[in-house]
Amino acid sequence: MSSGQLPMDKREFIVLAAFMMAINSLAIDIMLPALQQIGSSLGVENENHRQYVVTAYLIGFGSAQLFYGPLSDRFGRRIPLLIGLVVFIISAFGIALIPSFAGLLALRFIQGLGSAATRVITISIVRDIFGGRLMAEVMSLIMMVFMIVPVIAPGSGQIIMLVSTWHMIFVFIGTMATLVGLWMYFRLPETLKPENVRPLTVKSVSAGFRIVLTNRVALCYTLASTFLFGALFGFINSAQQIYSGIYGLGVYTPVAFGGVAVFMALSSFINSQLVGRFGMRRLSHAALIGFSLVTFVWLIVQLYGPAPMPFPLFMVFFALAMFQFGLIGSNFNSLAMEPLGHVAGTASSVLGFMSTVGGASIGAGIGQYFNGTATPMVIGYFTVSLIGLMFVLLAEKGRLFRPHNAPPPADQSLALH
Repeated sequence: MSSGQLPMDKREFIVLAAFMMAINSLAIDIMLPALQQIGSSLGVENENHRQYVVTAYLIGFGSAQLFYGPLSDRFGRRIPLLIGLVVFIISAFGIALIPSFAGLLALRFIQGLGSAATRVITISIVRDIFGGRLMAEVMSLIMMVFMIVPVIAPGSGQIIMLVSTWHMIFVFIGTMATLVGLWMYFRLPETLKPENVRPLTVKSVSAGFRIVLTNRVALCYTLASTFLFGALFGFINSAQQIYSGIYGLGVYTPVAFGGVAVFMALSSFINSQLVGRFGMRRLSHAALIGFSLVTFVWLIVQLYGPAPMPFPLFMVFFALAMFQFGLIGSNFNSLAMEPLGHVAGTASSVLGFMSTVGGASIGAGIGQYFNGTATPMVIGYFTVSLIGLMFVLLAEKGRLFRPHNAPPPADQSLALH
């Protein structure tokens, strides 16, 4: 299916796809101001353990991605997506009634299992319709709209907390997911081409996984994304402790959180305008090097400057780093998916599983090292930038900034021969 065959224009498709993916961001970001209250309400004494509300969701979200891809390659995109949304919605309303922290974590894990469908299948749908630089452009625009959620979600959570309890946050999440699900049900047709339907057998699924995992470019860009997302998840886990604990922002924490998200949205928009001219590799490679340099200087100032670092300076470093991140994410994802269009669902599953579960695990490790300062987070950011650069060099056989019209590196995958 091409974009011209959709019963909606390109703008509506981009907004719908962004909102389907943003359900995941909403499920995380809106509750950050409430972590302390959730912990107090449910008897969680160790403040670092409150981070498990985020981690449990991410583990479920990442794990289930392995299954939705093969399912969507066999049964189409719509049915598995709708099932995932129903699981997400029921879990959200269930969490609002749960009386224990262990029960909350269990339902958060199940909620993550449902939300995985929106991530995997949305990207598969985009790949069904678009390819190459056009896919990168569309993904950048989707990410720009997607970043509206981190801008407004923490503030929305704070407003809900002012007029009600943390339970109503999950009622709000369930309601918003219901509205997005209805929009998708009535407006988005099936996009899987009949010739790309794959049988749901152990042999077929294993072959699909093998195609993905033996593609050097796809695998290495996914591993690079995994470590970079680990840094982002590390910050998300520690955000409330840094903003409220170190800098005492209190109810203004959502303002700081949203301010950085604005820079990411801006960089996604800039990427959508430039990727057709300069190519995914040139933009993302330059941004990754910039990310490494910014985080290196940030680390030096963090270690040898005043403690704690003045808040305006902290925000400058953080905003600069995340601006680069916005130029990396959609391009790395498109580079990983580009050679795998014939197995888009399975590819999105495997790559999403690796980047989410791996990133969540790395982020949880960074978050659990929180020691009352931002130093563990900054060390994590710089370290993952170097590891990410190493994987990009492996993907490109040591050659960065290859023009978008140059031939791909030789021997990418057995699937391409």
